Amino acid sequence: MSWASTPLKRLHAFRPTPVFERYWYFAAERQEIFHKRLLGRPAPWTQDPILSTYKFTSAYRASDRASQHLIRHVIYRDDLPADSNELFFRIILFKLFNSIRTWQLLEAALGSVTWDDYSFDVYDRILSHSITEGHAIYSSAYIMPSGHRTWGRARKHQNHLAMLEQMMRDQVPERLRSTGHMGEGFAILRSYPSIGNFLAYQLITDLNYSTLVDYSEMEFVVPGPGACSGIRKCFPDLADTDHAHLIRKVAEHQDDEFVRRGLNFRTLWGRPLQLIDCQNIFCEIDKYTRVSDPEVIGKPGRRRIKHRYTASPKPITAWYPPHWNLNDKVARSEMTTDSYQSRMQIA
Repeated sequence: MSWASTPLKRLHAFRPTPVFERYWYFAAERQEIFHKRLLGRPAPWTQDPILSTYKFTSAYRASDRASQHLIRHVIYRDDLPADSNELFFRIILFKLFNSIRTWQLLEAALGSVTWDDYSFDVYDRILSHSITEGHAIYSSAYIMPSGHRTWGRARKHQNHLAMLEQMMRDQVPERLRSTGHMGEGFAILRSYPSIGNFLAYQLITDLNYSTLVDYSEMEFVVPGPGACSGIRKCFPDLADTDHAHLIRKVAEHQDDEFVRRGLNFRTLWGRPLQLIDCQNIFCEIDKYTRVSDPEVIGKPGRRRIKHRYTASPKPITAWYPPHWNLNDKVARSEMTTDSYQSRMQIA
């Protein structure tokens, strides 16, 4: 039987471990935490000691703090130009550092962050000064290769600025606009030194939040190292070459899998988990089981969760790419949140 015709529930031949059960539980519980926070309910939002103690991404990638900042404060800006070059420049610049603080640092120094006014020397000076002051300019979410061999600059951020300049000279924004499939866009980004499979997939997903391209998030997936480790914990007998196929099957059969386990999964206002989300959850379950199931080994050397979670009393908000047609539904939820908070104050 081929992968194309194999229901997920019939993949017992690969002997899934109990970690695969945790995959579905994690997705449902993490999304429940998100909805409770959006409603403005007070902590604790879960009784799970692991989720209460350690930091995990949302079940939906676009709901994460960095993605929300990218969507709301970098991409969709009435005060900044929205042509292809400017959108591409802002998105890639933000994602090279993946740091809200670094973006805000640049905005505070420059006023408007635009390609039209870009200067390597000016950006280098701002970023170098921040480093000298002892501030990290890169997020710790994933490791960015330095690019020194290719671009020959002394500092990491200088090489990344040089790479972004080269992309702009190569007219990558216009080349992306001519693509019709996420895999084609991925290949363009992947062709640049310092951009591997994982980063290229992340970047094309971020670009897809904008109006620059319009791909389905269900047409292409590239498992990252963390996701592959999580998959190995769930399916130790599954060949590495089958990881992308497995993620697709998980996404396609998610409704049945939640129902089979009696889990009430609250979607993103009707939007099911996409390939990028299912890939991310495998990465998160790799982290989660370092505590819950330490005897189950994924990628060697990964034995602990680095980042602890600090709850914020502030309610969160959510806003998504307009072409997803979710924001009106979110707004109605926020009205419910206001009503809930008013009732709590009266009580």
